[in-house]
Amino acid sequence: MQSFKVLLSRRLKYKYRNSSQSKRGLCSFSNVNNGGCSTDHCNDLDSLVLVEERASSRRVILNRPHLLNSLITPMGVRLNKLYESWEQDSQVGFVVIKGNGRSFSAGGDVVNMYRLINEGRLEECKDIFRTFYSFIYLVGTYLKPHVAILDGITMGGGGGISVPGSYRVATDKTVFATPEILIGFHPDGGASYYLSRLSGHFGEYLALTGNTLCGEELLACGLATHYSLSARLPMIEDRLGRLVTDDFSVMESFLSTYTQPGILNDACILHRIEMVNKCFGQGSVEEIIDALEIEAAKTKDEWYISTLNKLKNAPPLSLKVSLKSVRFPCTEIREGRFQTLQQCLAREYYMTLQAISGQISTDFCEGIRARMVDKCFTPKWDPPCLKQVSEDMVKAYFLKPNSYEPDLELPNRPSSTWEKASYMQLAASYKQT
Repeated sequence: MQSFKVLLSRRLKYKYRNSSQSKRGLCSFSNVNNGGCSTDHCNDLDSLVLVEERASSRRVILNRPHLLNSLITPMGVRLNKLYESWEQDSQVGFVVIKGNGRSFSAGGDVVNMYRLINEGRLEECKDIFRTFYSFIYLVGTYLKPHVAILDGITMGGGGGISVPGSYRVATDKTVFATPEILIGFHPDGGASYYLSRLSGHFGEYLALTGNTLCGEELLACGLATHYSLSARLPMIEDRLGRLVTDDFSVMESFLSTYTQPGILNDACILHRIEMVNKCFGQGSVEEIIDALEIEAAKTKDEWYISTLNKLKNAPPLSLKVSLKSVRFPCTEIREGRFQTLQQCLAREYYMTLQAISGQISTDFCEGIRARMVDKCFTPKWDPPCLKQVSEDMVKAYFLKPNSYEPDLELPNRPSSTWEKASYMQLAASYKQT
């Protein structure tokens, strides 16, 4: 095997294979052409994020229903400006955000990123992440109640702009996931922050498998704060529109009044939480796979077999990087404190720069090509196996690509909602069918 330095040198000379196609599909992010401008008419970008004024609130509607409300840079710019102005406006007590159609948001536009990287337009690609990481930080530290209505698909960046906020209402139509690993990436947009704070090793399970959760599961594990049937949302939104408050306790009381407990079915992953903790609590990816293989051989349980297959088909480098990222915030920093949202986003930004630069591995572009452009679903990961992923490669993923690269500039703000809340653990009890 080549040394890491030789491999890195070869990566620096590598140029991505250009692609004339930009087909549409869905992984953790939806994909569009040309930043969405040709489809959404760049001369009317305000229509991509609609705003409705209510008695004491503003309701934001992500408005790209034909593309599952996938996120593009102009949307992030507009969201940042709106939220910053409302935080200073005494007439605005709280903010509600939802998606138009059958999705809250499927995340960002990775096929467009693939095109930008192929064309050498890395700065534009970086700007996408800078814009939305800044907005995610603003949501997570917002000084007024923030209610995200997660009705439908909520994946990747869709989780990023909602989960760090103060209130998240899941429904019977919610489909949540952090499936970035499937395209040779890592859970980002604050995912290493909130996944690391889930009870046991459930966060590692979600990060490494990319598996989906339903609304009831989202509530039970703490990623959602409330639950409602989708059919009841019009009534809840109407009541929210009449509510006059900027008080978090009043909002909590309101949402508790109009929402309901989630009922977990027999197939819910949380019924297997002891298995998840046993296997995904191992010290390394190799040990996690070994634990799953032992249990699969012993029990013949389909869950172990399918989970094992997912890990074996995932990009080896992304598995190791993602595991370290999710566990990174929980390491002792100073008297056992967790990393803040600000620190997690800054670290994820370095990781993202490494992924899009292709200096260590070209897995990010390869994953997009195989799953979302050519749709052959046979990506050629490099390194191809866990044995060839060196510790130096993993460590390099967490470093700034070069000394001239600007940091992600995030202002110091009050502690995030998750740092003050008590819903970071799996529910101690839940209603079962």
